[in-house]
Parts: sequence; C-alpha cells; structure tokens
Amino acid sequence: MLQELIKAPLHLNNDDRYEYLVITSFPAESKHVARAALREHSDNGKWEHIRTLRYEGGASKYWMRRKVIRVVSTLGGSGL
Repeated sequence: MLQELIKAPLHLNNDDRYEYLVITSFPAESKHVARAALREHSDNGKWEHIRTLRYEGGASKYWMRRKVIRVVSTLGGSGL
C-alpha cells in the first residue's frame, strides 16, 4: 500500500483549502488492509473519503481530504 500526501495550494483563500491523501492499494494486497487504513485515517485524522478509482488489473486508489485550518495570532504583535 502506498500513501501520498498532497499539500493545499497557498494561493487559495482559507475557506477553499484542503490537503489530500491518496492511498493506493495493489492487486496482491487484501482489501481489508485498505479498508482498515481508510477507517483509521477518517476516525483519527479527520479525513473524509471523496473518491475511489478501481483499475482493470485490480489496483485501487482512494482519495481523502481534510480542511486546512490556519491559526491566526490574537496577540497583536506584542513580541512574545
């Protein structure tokens, strides 16, 4: 199984920013392993499943995304 993290582009405003996780499952691997990885990411990492692509040879790709939340300082530049 291969997992690839795609960062959110910086030119989008904060309401439209997501980061993506692409999980690739190969034909020789059990589907239970892929399901367990999807479940773990969605439960613990706040990822949501958005797309599944199944290839002719038996491989599968699963796309997950989560919203990027940027923290804005409320200190007002006090220099702490």
